[in-house]
Amino acid sequence: MNIKKVTVIGVTGTMGANVTGIFASFGNAEVYCVGRDIEKVKATIPRIASSVKAGSIAARLIPADYSMLDECVSKSDLVFESVTENIDVKSEIAKQVSDSLRGDAISCTGTSGLSITSLAECYPEEQRTRFFGVHMFNPPYSLPLCEFMRTEYSDDSIAAELKSYLSDRLLRTVVEVKDAPAFLGNRIGFQMINEALQYAERYKDNGGIDYIDAILGSFTGRTMPPLTTSDFVGLDIHKAIVDNLRSNTSDYANDTFALPDYVQALISENKLGRKSGAGLYQTVKYSNGLKRRTVYDISTGIYRDIIPHAFPFANQMKKNIAEGDYTEAFRQLVSNRSLEAEICIGFLLRYMVYSLYCAKEVAFTCEAADDVMAAGFSWCPPLAMYKALSSVADVKSLIKERIPEIAEKVDMDELLKDLKPSKYDYRRYFKSGR
Repeated sequence: MNIKKVTVIGVTGTMGANVTGIFASFGNAEVYCVGRDIEKVKATIPRIASSVKAGSIAARLIPADYSMLDECVSKSDLVFESVTENIDVKSEIAKQVSDSLRGDAISCTGTSGLSITSLAECYPEEQRTRFFGVHMFNPPYSLPLCEFMRTEYSDDSIAAELKSYLSDRLLRTVVEVKDAPAFLGNRIGFQMINEALQYAERYKDNGGIDYIDAILGSFTGRTMPPLTTSDFVGLDIHKAIVDNLRSNTSDYANDTFALPDYVQALISENKLGRKSGAGLYQTVKYSNGLKRRTVYDISTGIYRDIIPHAFPFANQMKKNIAEGDYTEAFRQLVSNRSLEAEICIGFLLRYMVYSLYCAKEVAFTCEAADDVMAAGFSWCPPLAMYKALSSVADVKSLIKERIPEIAEKVDMDELLKDLKPSKYDYRRYFKSGR
């Protein structure tokens, strides 16, 4: 597949800008950068180049606004839509694109969870065969996951060519998944993140947000604690994902997608996270250049200093990990029966079980769950987590003992049957820092 010219629609958004950088740098394509305000598009060009650390691509980035959309689309080999996560907005864009789309061109949506089939049906019948879901993760420069979705209308030979282009040219970790709400990566990841938000409310008198983040820090197999991740993504984006999952899925974990009231309150006050300056956390900047990072206290409704929570089980795990004794670190986690250790092991087990459960439902292999969590979230993949815990315990017995409410709802024998070893080394994900 020879993609020389690309149109990206919605380029002033974070994801639109970052995806544009991938097409222009890795794909070496000329990119028409389309936004509503051409001056804002022009101002976005340096950010696009910076996102892939390649200032030289600026010469291949052509600013455009919606009045120029027809011309841009007509010249493009591939059109990528990256507008707001709203089915009506995306449908309208699809109808505009269809008017000028060449018969040999590819059209893609970067939606993070809306129905690919519904969006395909916004195109004339003859164009639906060349329409696909291509969901990259943010920031794509460092998170190479690309979830790929086809529909009943998709041409299989074109799908194979596009997957090869994404993998071989754009250097994406391509995972094909079914057209299901939030697909696979976000369904797994935001289940855990939203449940962590619920736990922060449950344990608000113990510290709440920073308390739960301290229990689920980098020593538990993730680059960034879960609530810090939600703040990074944006609470409004988080809400859109979990509301979609709450409404359109019906599995045993459905209740864990209910957004806590305090998060809705923050969103209503436009405290959306890092991008707005305040959310679950807030950074206060002083005139002398100093910065002070604070956290939202759920009990009082005000921001306070972050508490440097220290838990014996966590301190011991960090020490063991720093020494390279991972087996002892996991033994400490499993054997410690403090409240915080129980919360931690419960989350890790629920994450592992739900990942494998969703892979069977949404993907085509269990290994897909490993790929999406490693390449899309930089979390220890579920099969790697299984291997880590297997070094100190029988995992099936541990699940039945520590999360019996889940074990009663899921056929554990079927879920854990014939699991293949993970291709990922769990040791790279467990860090000795916070």
